[in-house]
Order: sequence, then C-alpha cells, then structure tokens
Amino acid sequence: MLNIEIETVWRFHKEGSPQNVVVMLGVLNEIRKTGKIASAANDVHLSYRHVWNLIEQWSAFFGVPLVETQRGKGSRLTPFGEKLVWAGERMRARLGPQLENLAQELATEIKPFLQQRPSVIRVHASHGFAVSKLREFLDREPGIGVDLRYVSNQHSLASLAQGACDLSGVHLPHGELRAQGIKACREWLDPREDRVINFVTREMGLMVKSGNPLRIKSLQDVIDRKARFVNRDHDSGTRLLFDQLLALHEIDESRINGAQQIEFTHAAVAAYVASGMADVSFGVEAAARQFGLDFIRLLTEDYVFVCKRAFLETEAMRRILEIIRSNAFRTAVATLPGYTPSDMGEVSGVKAFLDKMHGDH
Repeated sequence: MLNIEIETVWRFHKEGSPQNVVVMLGVLNEIRKTGKIASAANDVHLSYRHVWNLIEQWSAFFGVPLVETQRGKGSRLTPFGEKLVWAGERMRARLGPQLENLAQELATEIKPFLQQRPSVIRVHASHGFAVSKLREFLDREPGIGVDLRYVSNQHSLASLAQGACDLSGVHLPHGELRAQGIKACREWLDPREDRVINFVTREMGLMVKSGNPLRIKSLQDVIDRKARFVNRDHDSGTRLLFDQLLALHEIDESRINGAQQIEFTHAAVAAYVASGMADVSFGVEAAARQFGLDFIRLLTEDYVFVCKRAFLETEAMRRILEIIRSNAFRTAVATLPGYTPSDMGEVSGVKAFLDKMHGDH
C-alpha cells in the first residue's frame, strides 16, 4: 500500500549554508517536558554528549542560550528556547491536517498509474482525534486505500449527496442546540438512500492554561476576565457550534477579545493557548489534554458517519464496520480524553436516527 507523508522543514539561514532545526526542536521539546537532557538524547536516539554539543552549537548559532542547567535541578529551556518549541508545536498543529489533505490528493493522482489498485474508500469528515485513529487502523488493512479529506459538516454531507465521497463524518450537539444541528443536516440527507453509522461521543468546551489562572468557568467569564481568545476558522463545524453557543447565551462576539484571531484545527488552538499567545479557546477535550491544558466542558457531541445504502453492501464497508466494532478499536478510542465509544458500528435509517436525536437530551 502506497502512503505519502508531507512534512514541514524549518531552515535558518545565517552567513552560509541553511541549518535544519527539526532534530533540535525535538530535543528541546523533550527537555521542556522532562527537564532531562538524557531523556531527550534517548528520544532522538543520540548520545548525551552529541545532544549537548547540538545544544551548544545552536546556542552559538543564535547567539542566545537555549537551555539552562542547574546542579541537582535538571535542565530547563530559556525563554528563547520555549519560544522556538511552541512555534514548532503551533506550526505542526496548524499545518498537519492541510498537509494530510495535500498528500491524499497526490496519492489519489498517482495510484491509477500503479499496478496495485486497492479499493479506495473516500471519506470526507470534520477533523477529529477519533477519525485520525480510524485512519491509523485502516492504513494497516491490506487491500483497502483511504482517501480522507478534512472538511466541515455541511461540506461532507454535500459531498455525499453529490457522489464525491463514500463516507461522510457529521457531529451533532446534545441539548438545546440539537434541533439546529438536525435542521442543518436534514436538507442534505436522503431518508430512502442514506444510512447512519454510530461512532463516538466527544466533549466540547473551553481550553485554558494549566491551573486555570483566570478562573474561567463559562463563556461569560471569557468576557468578564478580558481573556485573550483564539477562534476556529469560519468554515469549521466547531466554529459554527461556538457561534450557536454565543447566540444561545445572548453574547455578542465583538465583546470577546481576539474573536477574529483564527486557527484551523483543534490542536492548533490548543497549541496557541499552551504557548501563551492566548488565554482560552473552544474545542475538544483531547486537544486540551494533548497540550497540558485544563478543560471546562460546555457540551457533548455525537459524531456519526453517513453513507449510501448501496455502499453498506460493499466489501470495503464491511471491513470498515468490522474495525469500528472491534475491541481493539474501541480500546484505542477509549484512551482519547473526552471521547467515548457510542454503540460503535450500529447502523440505522435516517428517520430512526433523527427521531432518536430528537428524543435524546
């Protein structure tokens, strides 16, 4: 199976040949997390001496120290070292899904010219940690190719209706916003031909710095504390959900400090807060925990897949359902903070699904 990965490369230029900083960022990040140069050396499979030489070389290159060591207290990053690491984390979180989309486009263009032509499942879904986990499992399956594109709720359902994808990922909130979510989806769903596959529930809420120094507990607190906010992009389902929450609580977006500052993934807004460039954001709990942030839950969402009835009968979809229903995948999802397996792989008609959605609170 051909898989393509596209990665970013940082190069610093200064009086001569460009310097690649990827290994250095990995070293610094491990020191940030553990306070130990030995741990960083193990992480990148280099000797302690080699890693220490790297740190000295880069400090000399920038003219600023990157790491401070204190006898008996281990090592820690200097403010400049911290700035470099968090810039790298934000870059990876921001560009990761976009680069995955580009790699998938390239793979789709190349595969028709190769001798091996596995059945390719086209998945359009909102970006999320459980979807990424499913892709990991599918990538290990022989004879199945996955063309996964990260798109918003409405775009994924439109793609399915227009025959541009086989599987559409959709998320719907519990509670007072449920009816709005159902109404937005209903216009794209065909009760005769579409089928809904249960997947997971996930917790959505506010991400704040560890210890919650501003004591934020609600959306109103974000305004009252004049907290610096970082928002999601206008095309994302999470941004739509956040805007609906603001309307529900009669909060004017213009009162939020930084509402126009946007990032494109859950991980990117979490990295923005973790790096100190914002105080709070809105997204999934898994992203908050990934970056060591505290999380204030505001609501729960159901995440489901939708496909055509005929696609359910294909060998490829049968194998997807086997994976989703497997104990191994259920266990993998259960390790994601804020994600809960929810009747995974259970198939229902559109009417039965929407009736259940109306009845749930």
